[in-house]
Amino acid sequence: QVPLVESGGGSVQAGGSLRLSCTASGYAINYYTLAWFRQAPDKERELIVADSWSGDSTLYADAVKGRFTISRDNDKSTMYLQMNRLKPDDTARYYCAAPRPMHLKTVASAKESDFVSWGKGTQVIVSS
Repeated sequence: QVPLVESGGGSVQAGGSLRLSCTASGYAINYYTLAWFRQAPDKERELIVADSWSGDSTLYADAVKGRFTISRDNDKSTMYLQMNRLKPDDTARYYCAAPRPMHLKTVASAKESDFVSWGKGTQVIVSS
């Protein structure tokens, strides 16, 4: 398991931007497929972005496609989620996670139990 720590959450008005970070101190994240989930109040946790360890393939949920962008700084062992044009529906607790080794296409349909590392999350609130 990889210890993951999220940061960067906060409150923002609709249309604004935030950048979340997920740091795996002491680990070479370039060896790991990583993902972002979010859980809104009274809703199930949902996968929104998954990024392959090779860096050549990324999956985005339709709800965030075109507005959210994932990136990595391997030297800092950190993955970022740039969130633009935020909407009130984006209000949620955001988690980063790492699945057991699997192809990125499988990650999209994987169960939460297939993700072996989780951070504690960071809260994002978008006001209208």
